[in-house]
Order: sequence, then structure tokens, then C-alpha cells
Amino acid sequence: MKSHTRPDERLRAYFLLVLPAVTIYFAVIAFPTIFSITLSLTDYSGGIVFGDRADWSFVGFKHYFRMFRDQYFWIAFKNNIWIMLMSLFIQIPLGFTLAYTIFRKLIVGREFFQTIIYMPTIISCIVVAVLWQTFFSPYGPITDFMRLFNPLWENNLANDPNLAILPVLFVMVWYYTGMYLIIFLANLQKIDSQILEAAQIDGANERQMLFNIILPALSGVVVVTAILAISGSLKSFDLIFAMTSGNPARRTSVLALYMYDNAFKGSPDYPLANAISTFMVAVSFALILVTKKLENRFGGKE
Repeated sequence: MKSHTRPDERLRAYFLLVLPAVTIYFAVIAFPTIFSITLSLTDYSGGIVFGDRADWSFVGFKHYFRMFRDQYFWIAFKNNIWIMLMSLFIQIPLGFTLAYTIFRKLIVGREFFQTIIYMPTIISCIVVAVLWQTFFSPYGPITDFMRLFNPLWENNLANDPNLAILPVLFVMVWYYTGMYLIIFLANLQKIDSQILEAAQIDGANERQMLFNIILPALSGVVVVTAILAISGSLKSFDLIFAMTSGNPARRTSVLALYMYDNAFKGSPDYPLANAISTFMVAVSFALILVTKKLENRFGGKE
């Protein structure tokens, strides 16, 4: 039976179906992004944005140059790099190792360990931050524990600018590794068990199965976790804000916290804050593109 729907009616129906999604996308993502980039190129200091009475003008890349000359920007950026490297080279490998150990039944009580490792991710980030802030404080349990071995030990983790970032990195490993564990474990369970059994029958050992069967099958998952790690490390805010607020002397600040300080503390500097956010998005996209290029060149397909 032939359809009597005319091409113009099908086109109209198509536009009616996609219009809500396009409208929401433009209102929630496209317009704020364009507006943020535009604002970073102006001298806007508050007040009316649109209309004849708008009091701002374009100043080009002035605020980007200001940002690059600010020492606190480089401190925040360096901390973001540390967090990203920690995510890529500690959280992801650790999450995969734990998932592989559980999947291959190399330990007893697999369900118990899976639950314990994943449990931190379901706890409020603010609760976690306050908990570990108390733990690492000069009067907290870590001080009492270390003094069992050295009664004269002084806890300077929270006050030493060179050491203050270490507790933050430790907490991030503890907090987010469970997420990668679940991602890898779910995808490990998709691998056909008959393939692994056939490899064992043919004499393959654990190392050969890992590098020749399992890792190539998970190449796509590794890329996804790397993208999550990169994007997550660049937008880190809530845990650090609640745990250290960027102190001491902004030595634990990150780009998101640096942007927040410029936008909402003291005299607001909206153009600079938007320049920081634009830089964060640009770096995130660049790193994700590099990750995809590496995966296309050296990785297999899931």
C-alpha cells in the first residue's frame, strides 16, 4: 500500500519532531557557550547586557592575556594537570586491575570487595570532603597514627604549600576509582567466556589472555574512561572547594575554583571568569581529540 504523504508534509513533520530538541539544545548549551565566549572578549562589569543602554565594548583577547600573566592561573592549571595525570595513570589502571581481579575470580569475596570499592562514589562529595579534611587535619587520626611511629612527627599537610595537594589527590583516588571499577567490570562481563576458555585450552597463560584478548577488546572502553578522566579533572571543583577552598595561599586551587573566585568573590570580573571557562573547554576538547587520535592509530576496536 503506497503512502499518500506529500514530501512537504514529511518535511513539516520532521521539523516538528526535532524542533523541541533543537530549542532545548540552543537554550541550554549553544547560546550559553556563545554568550560566554563573547563576554570574555568584552569589558562587561555588570548591569544591562542587551539594548541601547548596554554599557560594555569589545576589548579582544585582553582578558586572556591577563589570565596567562596571573601566577595563580598557572598554579591552578598545574594542579589540574596533576589531577588529570593521577586520573589517567592511577585511577584508571587501578580500577581496571581491581575489575580484572574480580572478573577472573582471583580473590574470594568478590561481591564484598566490589561493594566496598564502589561505595564511596554514592556518598555526597561534600560529606567525603569534610570527612577527609578532619582525617588529615593536624588534630586528626592521621596525626595520632603517625605519632605511634614518631612521637615528634608534625602534621603540616594542610599548611605546607608544597604538600597540601597530596591529600586532595589521595581522596580523589579513593573517591573515583570505584566508578572505573564498575565501568571495566561491566564491559569485562561482555567478553565471550568461550573465547577465554578456548585460549586456556590452547595453553595461553593469564598474561597472554590479558594482553592478546582482554585489553584489545576493551580499547574503546579505555578511551571512554580516558575522556571521562580528562573532562572530570578539568572541571574538578566541589571536592576541593569543600576540602581546602584552594588554600593554603591558593596552592590547592584548580581552574574551576580560580574561575569561581574571579566571578563571585570580591569585585566580580565576569570577562576574566568567562575567559577561564573558555580556556578550560578548549583544553578539554584538545586533549579528547588527542586521545581519539591515539586510539585510532594504536588501539583496536571494541
